[in-house]
Amino acid sequence: MTRVKPLERYPRPVSATAAKTVIHTSPAGLATARVAIPGRGHDVPAYVARPEGAGPLPVVLVLSEVFGLHPYVEDVARRFAHAGYLAVVADLMAPQGDPDDFADVDRLVTDLLQHIPDEQVMADLDAVLDWATANGGDAGRVAVNGFSWGGRWTWLFAAHRQVAAAVSWYGVLDDSVSNLQPDRALFPHHPIDLAGALRTPVLGLYAGKDEVVPVATVDAMRSALAARAVPGPEVEFAVFPDAVHGFFADYRDEFSPADAPVAWARALRWLREHGV
Repeated sequence: MTRVKPLERYPRPVSATAAKTVIHTSPAGLATARVAIPGRGHDVPAYVARPEGAGPLPVVLVLSEVFGLHPYVEDVARRFAHAGYLAVVADLMAPQGDPDDFADVDRLVTDLLQHIPDEQVMADLDAVLDWATANGGDAGRVAVNGFSWGGRWTWLFAAHRQVAAAVSWYGVLDDSVSNLQPDRALFPHHPIDLAGALRTPVLGLYAGKDEVVPVATVDAMRSALAARAVPGPEVEFAVFPDAVHGFFADYRDEFSPADAPVAWARALRWLREHGV
């Protein structure tokens, strides 16, 4: 059975300040649904948003932060749908657990995320993408867009499978995150290890004052890309100097009303420039 979270719930209490910036994108003119997509040995719960009565459509897979499938990321899917995309948010954490069961982010990382094999996630994303292209999506116009932990998976998918474009928002690039001590059997590679294996053009949107993914790691990724023995797909970075980690997440105090819309426009432009 597909696990469905109440739409009112957020991954942590919204402060009075953040409550004023939460975006509520209307579903008017959209077809939205919750589906269970057959994966490898399990179903992958997902939220789908698309323009009504149109197709075939360009596809965007939306990969969430560590908090999983929740109202903010579903709202992002509706924003993509209003821009003309078939947007799918998959609950890639469901086989191992529910992020809502963890009140502390550190415990969420150590007790849940570090037990989700990258191989499983890549296989689930393959299944979700194949489902999307069989249900109104255009296989020739596919993008992946991920936030934070989902941004890490975005980089990995860009090396795993060739699609038209990818956007990683402050995606984790290595194991320098303070509490990230992964089992290499489950996490054989980080994005920085795969700089020479990328198959998809990637736009990286990062924060200049990020304490989770410091700018130094972005610089290290740039160096790894520059050292590629064979030129690969285009990779571009945009660093927002005054932003912090999570600056696009409008339900969080870290939200930057100045940088978020600029980054969003840049992401949409990247997709258009690469045929999505």
